[in-house]
Amino acid sequence: MVEPRGTGRRRREDVSTTELLGGVEQRDLFLVDHDPSWVDQYAVHEACVRGALGDLAVAVEHIGSTSVPGLAAKPIIDVLVTVPDITAEEDYLEPLIACGYVLRVREPGHRLVRTEQRDVHIHLLEPDDVAAHDHLLLRDHLRVDPDDRHLYESTKRELLTHDWPDMNQYADAKTAVIEDIKGRARRSAHRRR
Repeated sequence: MVEPRGTGRRRREDVSTTELLGGVEQRDLFLVDHDPSWVDQYAVHEACVRGALGDLAVAVEHIGSTSVPGLAAKPIIDVLVTVPDITAEEDYLEPLIACGYVLRVREPGHRLVRTEQRDVHIHLLEPDDVAAHDHLLLRDHLRVDPDDRHLYESTKRELLTHDWPDMNQYADAKTAVIEDIKGRARRSAHRRR
């Protein structure tokens, strides 16, 4: 075990498998036009998270399609919260559950809590996790690149013409286009340096 920076305690091993609490769910998947009120909805949950976690929340960011003006999205607010040690669940899960969030996913390096209404997903990662960086890279690129924003939206619309027995299968089906967009975003960021 490795001791996390500044905590004075030894880091535990993380989980090695994905646990989907409540099992597989089939949900109605649909897109709606961008709603400017999503920013306000995010702000409510950001305040909740910051109030519950204080300095333990290294960063709190609005991510996902609802964070990109002009992009149609499933009406689910995605929030990225980075915490110093994902294995120290007692530090962050209990305060978030006390705020009304429910644990949905426990997997290596990632936890997800959500509202009971399933309209807010809070992704918990460590600050140096590549996935945390990639969420912000994709969001920031889609905010400024209309061609990739259109590509991403049209891909989502096409995928929604299929029947998905599990929302995770729909998410997995977007992976190839997301990876292509992130590749362009990395090249664009490299050129700006």
